[in-house]
Amino acid sequence: MKVALVVDWLTVYSGAERVVENIIETYPDADIFSLIDFLQADQRHFLKGRPITTSFIQKLPFAKEHYRNYLPLMPLAIEQLDVSGYDLVISSSHAVAKGIITGPNQVHVCYIHSPIRYAWDLQHQYLQESGLTKGPKSWLVRLVLHRLRDFDARTALGVDTFIANSCFIAKRVNKCYRRDAVIVYPPVNVDEFQCTKEKHDYYVVASRMVPYKRMDLVVRAFCGMPDKKLVVIGDGPEFSKVQAAARGAANVEVKGYLPFFEMKRYMQDAKAFVFAAEEDFGITPVEAMACGTPVIAFGKGGVLESVVSGETGLFFEEQSESSIKQAVNVFEENSGGFTPEACRKRAEEFSSDVFKIEFKKAVEDAISLFLSSMSSAGLNDVKRRKGMIF
Repeated sequence: MKVALVVDWLTVYSGAERVVENIIETYPDADIFSLIDFLQADQRHFLKGRPITTSFIQKLPFAKEHYRNYLPLMPLAIEQLDVSGYDLVISSSHAVAKGIITGPNQVHVCYIHSPIRYAWDLQHQYLQESGLTKGPKSWLVRLVLHRLRDFDARTALGVDTFIANSCFIAKRVNKCYRRDAVIVYPPVNVDEFQCTKEKHDYYVVASRMVPYKRMDLVVRAFCGMPDKKLVVIGDGPEFSKVQAAARGAANVEVKGYLPFFEMKRYMQDAKAFVFAAEEDFGITPVEAMACGTPVIAFGKGGVLESVVSGETGLFFEEQSESSIKQAVNVFEENSGGFTPEACRKRAEEFSSDVFKIEFKKAVEDAISLFLSSMSSAGLNDVKRRKGMIF
């Protein structure tokens, strides 16, 4: 069976690329297709040396630095990638990858990280955060998102089976496409983290600093709790905003980007990991639990499916400073109820090995269902020709 793996883009090694890595390990002979491939040499290990077939966007001016500006062309570009010679097509999609064109004799399984967030329920949040709520540019972007939404809904018809990365995303899939989805949680490399029982007297927050992660909110909350230390790890477009929020607070230490082994050490030694984003799943909280570190998280999104309230962490109800402060105080009052062993045990349920087993089973079930439907259709065609079905 010839297998094609289609992804949106390859620019950095992060959460979506970890999924790709595990799919490649499950289907090592798969050929890989992507809109663009600008991965640095030191981040290409997960591709196992396989060549990448890219779209025409790869050769457009400034695509390496500003590929997102070509969003209006991405639906067209993904449709030009030719996978007609493959029996099984697997798309790993958070943008347009699931729009790859397949035929009636091909099985298309989509591992969906989310329907295009900024085109559906998060459109207004995206426009506000980008400063695009008014003016001609705003209306141009709205038109692009409208057409992208039409493309996204239409191309859902070409997917035989959806595999969602959480129940939260399965609900979004059903809302946007009126389709059911199998749940297979994304892989977390829990073996890269060691459980530490001795904890130090500080909290940690680590993430790429982009608006929806709400890193500045966590910093402001701890600025109002001078007796509690916070270590902030990460970089990104919001770094200066986070740094400004921490200015003058002796209890908040902004580390910026750290190599993996240093970040891991801080996560292992922290008394708790703070997470304020509404994520599709949220791999970092699971990594924290793999370190034996409980999680204090905003109680929406995929984190509700990984963190067990009262056992491996707790939730705060609102993305507000007061809500975070209250949650930290509750955590300290009940810190004896969160054990490193319980956190580690929970994290292991999301390991790469578990993902590979469940993903392969979901794909095999999709193939079986496809073949069964093809057989039924063929039998019905024979019956129609014989006048048995009217």
